Parts: sequence; structure tokens; C-alpha cells
Amino acid sequence: MFQGVAFALAPGGALVLAGPNGSGKTSLLRLMAGLARPEQGRVDWDGAPIADDPAAHRARLHYVGHQEAVKLALSAEENLGFWAQMRGSAAGTTAALRRFRLDPRASWPARYLSAGERKRLALARLLASPVALWLLDEPTTGLDAESVEILLAVIAEHRRGGGCLAVATHAALPLPGARTLSLAGHTTWRQA
Repeated sequence: MFQGVAFALAPGGALVLAGPNGSGKTSLLRLMAGLARPEQGRVDWDGAPIADDPAAHRARLHYVGHQEAVKLALSAEENLGFWAQMRGSAAGTTAALRRFRLDPRASWPARYLSAGERKRLALARLLASPVALWLLDEPTTGLDAESVEILLAVIAEHRRGGGCLAVATHAALPLPGARTLSLAGHTTWRQA
């Protein structure tokens, strides 16, 4: 359970969630995504509780968690196309694959992609169907240095365009002007 956690994200803003394993970084991202409901308090978007219109909230965010949400039998292109079509914008899939260096593997079934390539495929969703809010949980896990640089460039472009993000990470990410929220002192644990 979180106590005393409050923050706001302005257009172009970034929030880094910090804390040791088990401190609640993923749980807070899930609350922000509307995948879990707070026991007390609320999560708002432009002053209105996200619980009032969960479909509208889902439409304005991408949540990239620990699981890549990649269908192994589908090609990289089919996977990305699926997610983009769910958002009504399949036009950017080729460019997103190219940006994350997946275009040579676009026709490969995802089961043949390395762990880093599957992570890049999950991150390519951010470009294939633009939305205002990105919630990223350990987005650099499994990425090589060049892929981290690509991700940082994509994040910077998103922020310059007025998008915002919250990222849970143990890696030091250079996100200029980002606020850091340490969850180490904000959680309490209940015994069952």
C-alpha cells in the first residue's frame, strides 16, 4: 500500500520511479495505467478520475511492462501491426520497425528474435501508434547500448512533442528535467 504519494506530470514531463526491488514501482505504474485500483485516493487525468472513463484513459497511454506482449508465432511486423491497428493507426509500423533496427527481421516469427529484439519490438509500439502518456517498466532491460540510445532519443522526441512519461528503472537514465520519486520511504507492507 502506498501512503503519501502525490505527483503531477505536465506535458513534456518525465517522472522516474526509484527504489529497491519490491518497493512498488511496478505497482504504481499499474495504478497509473488503470490496471489496478487504489484502495484509497485516486489517479486523475486533467483533474478527472481515470476510473470515470477507463476506456478513454487506456486510449491515451502505452504501458510497456516486464512482459513484452509479443505473440511468438506472429512476425515482428504482424505483432506491431496488431498493436497499431488496435489503436487505429497502422501507418507507422514500418518506420517504427526501422527506428528500432528491426526492419531486417520484420518478416521473422517473433520466436526467432532475441530477448533484446523482443524488447525493442515492444518499445516500437510507442512509435507505431502515438499517445500522450508512456508508462515504462524497466525499459532498458535486455537492450544493448545502441538500443538504449535509440530509446533515449525516442523519449526526448516524445517529450518535445508534449508527451509525458513515467519510468521505473534501476538504470541511470539521462532524462533532462525529470523528477525522481523514491518509493523506498512511501510503502508499507501488510501481513496476510
